[in-house]
Amino acid sequence: MVTANAVSTDRHSQVHTEVRSPIETVVSRVIMFVFGVIEVLIAIRFVLMLLGANAEAGFAKLIYGVSGVFVAPFTALFNTQEAGGAVFEWSSLVAIAVYALVAWGLVALIRAVSPREQAQTVERIVSEEDSTAAR
Repeated sequence: MVTANAVSTDRHSQVHTEVRSPIETVVSRVIMFVFGVIEVLIAIRFVLMLLGANAEAGFAKLIYGVSGVFVAPFTALFNTQEAGGAVFEWSSLVAIAVYALVAWGLVALIRAVSPREQAQTVERIVSEEDSTAAR
């Protein structure tokens, strides 16, 4: 009596495809996001001051405290103009413009030195043999 051992030769493989953005694109997006948040905080500060918001209110204190760090280098450039409790703060507008230019310059620099401009497609093939051999 001859016994034959049945050997299973089932082979399964899967292809995993990922599209990866270049690191330069990711860094550019992070820079634009961070500078965008800074500019929005300064813009809210400008509007609150223009409308004569109560500086002792919690939200105004938060905005003035956080945005004050970013507006500080520009405060001595221009005089602030007041009328009936409302303050027109030129330094906030200058700060928004300068931060926008700095963000644009950094992103332009990254794009100038980046080696690739397109997303990269990466395929990874996982076969059943590879996963059983690892066990």
